[in-house]
Amino acid sequence: MGMDSQHEAMNNVENGDSKSLMNKGLSKGRTPQNVSSSILRKKSDPVLVSKVRFKMVRQFLANLQEVILGTKLAVLFPAIPLAIVADFYNFGRPWIFALSLLGLAPLAERVSFLTEQIAYFTGPTVGGLLNATCGNATELIIALFALHQNKIHVVKYSLLGSILSNLLLVLGTSLLCGGLANIKKEQRYDRKQADVNSLLLLLGLLCHLLPLMFRYASGIETSTAVYTLQLSRASSIVMLIAYVAYIFFQLKTHRELFDSQEDDEEDEKAVIGFWGAFTWLVGMTIIIAVLSEYVVGTIEAASDSWGISVSFISIILLPIVGNAAEHAGSIIFAFKNKLDISLGVALGSASQISMFVVPLSVVVAWTMGIDMDLDFSLLETGCLAFTIIVTAFTLQDGTSHYMKGIVLFLCYIVIGACFFVHKIPVSETTVNLGVEQSSGVLNA
Repeated sequence: MGMDSQHEAMNNVENGDSKSLMNKGLSKGRTPQNVSSSILRKKSDPVLVSKVRFKMVRQFLANLQEVILGTKLAVLFPAIPLAIVADFYNFGRPWIFALSLLGLAPLAERVSFLTEQIAYFTGPTVGGLLNATCGNATELIIALFALHQNKIHVVKYSLLGSILSNLLLVLGTSLLCGGLANIKKEQRYDRKQADVNSLLLLLGLLCHLLPLMFRYASGIETSTAVYTLQLSRASSIVMLIAYVAYIFFQLKTHRELFDSQEDDEEDEKAVIGFWGAFTWLVGMTIIIAVLSEYVVGTIEAASDSWGISVSFISIILLPIVGNAAEHAGSIIFAFKNKLDISLGVALGSASQISMFVVPLSVVVAWTMGIDMDLDFSLLETGCLAFTIIVTAFTLQDGTSHYMKGIVLFLCYIVIGACFFVHKIPVSETTVNLGVEQSSGVLNA
């Protein structure tokens, strides 16, 4: 029995007759992020599985091979147990931070893979909704643990860094590499999807600017912490409503705008059954939660040991590692002159962070009794504003060349250099935030 027939038999045992489901084109529920990260997947060697006689054991080993060895980032999986051992034996906290950061890279790609496998059995709408909400699960989990430890500055820095990384680093390198690889071809893409994401990003920027402008417009002597907090919470609800409308727009009314890039993915089939993928997804999420707690708890120690500011680690390093698989896949598709997928990855991830993860963090902090607002301070909000404006101008004509990629990439380098020298002590930041919020509550 060959490899394909073994996989088919095991899938039928676990899920019944799943072949009919997989042949209905349900992969149309995939997002560009899933399509991009799939470029790093590989087929594992089935020799060990074929020698096992028991069905349950053979099925488990087959799923283990697909999940653990089915990615080119599998070489980073040993960092996960090393991080746990380092924490158990109280090794240096910078080592725990570095190992946890490395371990998050393959886990983020595997979550994308597992949600895609589930989408084969749930249909395009539910699958697309699952992909749209789990596409940045790593960033969301890190944000929740940072909120639990009352490290609001880490939450804001990491989420801001994810937006900047997607719009400048990912999109910039994709346009640069794609332009150089196809220098004699005209590179074109569908402007409609880019326009929708640009509008969402501009709406998110407005919601970030209003609390900042309100604080400055009210005067330095006036305590505005309570009112800024109320405005931020109201704006977050508006942003979540806009994101729900975007999901409905993407999956229902204008689905053809987002399905056009998946023409060559029709022949793919699920390699793991529904319940197997669901079980692995829960396990991966738990491991991500453990490593995220390590990252949040040791980020200040790593900053002090390495002589690098917390803002630089959160804004530059965390997003690069957390989205490494999507980033690499986006660049590879740009080499193949498939810019619709590359743009879908960069703009889709940035929109999801801006309009879903950021406002959800504010609402969750609200329920936890933590005062988190949308005021990301002047420097951070200014970088976000210029990033969105430059990106919108870059994508306005529907064509691309390597010069656009160079400009976006250099913008990211300049912003990275800015936060590299932006070394405000964390203790000072925390104290100032606490004094400002306390005075605001007393005056209210």
